[in-house]
Amino acid sequence: MRDTVVGVYYRPPDQDGEPDETFYRQLKVASQSQALVLMGDFSHPDICWEAYRARHVQSRRFLQCIDDNFLTQVVEEATRTGVLLDLVLTNKEGLVEDMKVGGSLGCSDHEKTQFRIMGSMCKTTSRIATLGFRRANFGLLRNC
Repeated sequence: MRDTVVGVYYRPPDQDGEPDETFYRQLKVASQSQALVLMGDFSHPDICWEAYRARHVQSRRFLQCIDDNFLTQVVEEATRTGVLLDLVLTNKEGLVEDMKVGGSLGCSDHEKTQFRIMGSMCKTTSRIATLGFRRANFGLLRNC
């Protein structure tokens, strides 16, 4: 199966400044991978995903980071009291399928998010040939 980077992230609601910027730098590196799935509670309740807008500066910076790294957010339903807080970000179309939101685990006030990470099985065969120099006739090369 192809290499897929899977990450989980929790952002406290009152976080801003340097911790956010550190995360954005790490996300830039992770988004360079062939296939990335990043899920978690990103705590940006003011983002309107339909209009792709946000009221707060931190949330607008988050949207800019998603755009800069060519990521797609795939959760479409509210995950906590009518707000979309729990996100699944990916850098490859079709990598995440069968998204389902509903139910909870234990006493959590967040809805459970289920999905499948798709991959393709591929067997690679090396076509690199190793030359056998022990059997070479170097005398023929010298005569040229």
